[in-house]
Amino acid sequence: MTRVITSKCIGTKDTSCVDVCPVDCIHPKKDDAKFGANTHLFINPDECIDCGACESACPVNAIFPEDEVPAGEQQYIKINADYFK
Repeated sequence: MTRVITSKCIGTKDTSCVDVCPVDCIHPKKDDAKFGANTHLFINPDECIDCGACESACPVNAIFPEDEVPAGEQQYIKINADYFK
């Protein structure tokens, strides 16, 4: 399972989640050229270990376990995965 960043991150891009991730699976980082071009952050589903550290660090409650993503936010499961293709 993975965590998914949903629409609440759009326009916020607070990187508190990046700072606490033990496997460095949240992108783009602030120093990445893609940071300014993206409206929110993404979790790599192939690297996420489902530890939950990012979820509790998110100040806008935008991160959910994949099987708990709210009904109106389901598209973000694919959006997160597609970022890494």
